[in-house]
Amino acid sequence: MEKRTAAFHNLGCKVNAYEMEGMEEALRNAGYDIVPFTEKADVYVINTCTVTRVADQKSRQMISRAKTLNPDAIVVACGCYANTGKDVLIRDGVADLILGNNEKSHLNEEIEKLRAKRSTYADAKETFVPDINKGKFDFEETGFSIKEEHTRAFIKVEDGCNQFCSYCIIPFARGRERSRDPKKVVEEVQGLVNQGFSEFVLTGIRLTSYSYEGLTLVDLIEEVSRVNGVRRIRLGSLEPSAVTEDFAKRLSALPNMCPHFHMSLQSGSATVLKRMNRNYTPDEFMEAISYLRQYFDDPAITADMICGFPGETEEEFHESLDFAKEVGFYEIHVFPYSVRQGTRAERMPGQLSKKQKAERTRVLRDEAVQLKMDYLKRHTDMRSEALLEEKVALNGREYWTGYTPEYIRVLYDSDEDLSGHFVEGTLGQIEDGYMHLKN
Repeated sequence: MEKRTAAFHNLGCKVNAYEMEGMEEALRNAGYDIVPFTEKADVYVINTCTVTRVADQKSRQMISRAKTLNPDAIVVACGCYANTGKDVLIRDGVADLILGNNEKSHLNEEIEKLRAKRSTYADAKETFVPDINKGKFDFEETGFSIKEEHTRAFIKVEDGCNQFCSYCIIPFARGRERSRDPKKVVEEVQGLVNQGFSEFVLTGIRLTSYSYEGLTLVDLIEEVSRVNGVRRIRLGSLEPSAVTEDFAKRLSALPNMCPHFHMSLQSGSATVLKRMNRNYTPDEFMEAISYLRQYFDDPAITADMICGFPGETEEEFHESLDFAKEVGFYEIHVFPYSVRQGTRAERMPGQLSKKQKAERTRVLRDEAVQLKMDYLKRHTDMRSEALLEEKVALNGREYWTGYTPEYIRVLYDSDEDLSGHFVEGTLGQIEDGYMHLKN
């Protein structure tokens, strides 16, 4: 009997990517061969995203593409858009099976149920929408970790969000906050160390809400740091309110904690933050940064920022721009505001034109480039250690590339196979956003 094949396509965040790895592993264990999404397959799984309208559109496009690749295949839509856009997907009738975010671990059994139903009822072509976890909000174990270049593993420790920011649909897609048993986290980390991994990124939808039977995020980080073989720990996005002096002090005591922190900002204007329902002010954000800089030596601070939120005036935009300069970010991920249907921001007055949002995005991105250059220049001639991942070609030469603890991407010249190796050197010339690391 010929083996069944399955193809996957992931859209969205690292949490989605983590979960897709688990689904791939589940079907592989069930006897499937995993093939590229561009090939004909018996099953197509599209792990959807709904963070923007563009993400919704891409999700629908990929679902339709799968059905075009093989009209007889079972096409599975899962993930965030499968939650929020379920009615549209049912109406369009392209997806054969829709699974919510907390139902991904049931992928294989639901495919088999659908296959059995169709073998019994030949005309059963309606979209199958199981309601597996109705009313259940436990953390769903997928039993797998996303791995990057065989050196870095992402560990999902939290899911869901209770914040309901005025522009965000994710609480409706992911449900309420729930946290993972720290014993499960440590077991997974230990298993990955045994496979040769040494760097770990703890991630979640709202990571700083982690709470399990009295344990907080910093408690969990300390548990992970004690696993023998963990050389580096990084964190997903942090809320400013979670970064207290005690939090920063305890992290700084961990020798494997990387001085690289992604902070949830979105805007540097107090009035825009209030309309966003972000529940902190620029001053409170700056206080959190001051704690990190007090206990870490020039840590890399990165952030997401949105340009053109409804009602954003020129004055508010420049407040945000000036705040970014004042913080001195290492990197800023800049996005134009995207209207999300069903959010409060959708109904707010003062929606900016596409042209206005694009211009403000350009200005902030230009500033972000300069801020990154300033940070890299400060690290010139400093000694550092990089974990190398892969080879890249740059300006006619090949180098090994990897990251320092601050997440500075380096170029290292060597003919040896150094994938997964740590190397030490001095940071020097800046080239196309990289820094050369030399012995």
